[in-house]
Amino acid sequence: MPLRSGALRAQCYDPTVKRIPSLDGLRAISISLVVVGHMAHSGHAPRFFSQYANLGVRIFFVISGYLITSILLAEHARTATISLRDFYIRRAYRIFPAAMCFILVVVLLYWNTLRWYDIGAALFYLVNFDFVHPWIIAHLWSLSLEEQFYFLWPSVLRKWYRHRMIILWAMILVAPIARAVLYYFKVEDGGYGNLLTVGDNLATGCLLAMVGPRLLDVRWKAAALMLVAVVLIPLYDADSRLRTLFALFVLSPILHFSIAGILAHVVRHPYRLLNLAPVVWLGNISYSLYLWQQPFFDPSSSSRYGVLGAVGLACASYYLVEKPMLRVRERMFTSSKSRATTIAA
Repeated sequence: MPLRSGALRAQCYDPTVKRIPSLDGLRAISISLVVVGHMAHSGHAPRFFSQYANLGVRIFFVISGYLITSILLAEHARTATISLRDFYIRRAYRIFPAAMCFILVVVLLYWNTLRWYDIGAALFYLVNFDFVHPWIIAHLWSLSLEEQFYFLWPSVLRKWYRHRMIILWAMILVAPIARAVLYYFKVEDGGYGNLLTVGDNLATGCLLAMVGPRLLDVRWKAAALMLVAVVLIPLYDADSRLRTLFALFVLSPILHFSIAGILAHVVRHPYRLLNLAPVVWLGNISYSLYLWQQPFFDPSSSSRYGVLGAVGLACASYYLVEKPMLRVRERMFTSSKSRATTIAA
């Protein structure tokens, strides 16, 4: 049954809500796009699909901005502030264990091909500034960018909460300008890969969390048009200066807002397909799968067992690392709340 607008408000701001409908389904689509795109890049799928690996990452960015901002807004609504300590501890339990396991295995297996600064960039989430990183850790650029976002955004939101909308719109407006300037100075791909040039992608998700409860319902016809835009825009070939400017200032914003519009639609109107158990399961393991898919689709030495190997290691990472650490996190925060209640009593 479709959710009403008030339900979206509850999903965004109610701290007792554990799952937002359809979000895991969108994660499943995102990771599928990344895997198929990398399969195409390594010659194990039609080359056509290689255009969609970055689309999967862009969807992840919108989801991240939306989810993290929703969590922060929920806390601010309850307490009139944001606990940076609690936020960073929760993110550390969520992100670091699986990532550190992946990096440790990669360092042991690829010791001869990794340089010291490649390892340092991976460990300190700076791969997006390691411009000559090898394929095996290339995908960590997006995780590095997200960690930098996680590090800065809660502080910015707490300090300048009243100006949050201005800050987000500034990020959305500045990013394409920054990329255009960097293109002018012959920087590869317009410097894509840092908060200055990709901040609009994340800020769009943050903006959705801000305005979602007041947003008019995105009907299925509008969502269908947005879906067409999301499918077609990655195929656009920016092969000239004018076409590049059109992509930066017109198509990229349309793409990001279309992703956000689809997200708003499927949260309010949960589709059965996006909430089926196998789809939700794939969304649950999407973080571990994103980590472990990279070694199996190296264009120079890809394995014919790539998908099976990636999914197998992702399952091991999810069930042996992610879930146990999340249980530890929940016990720790539940215990902290219990102690606080006892003291208050």
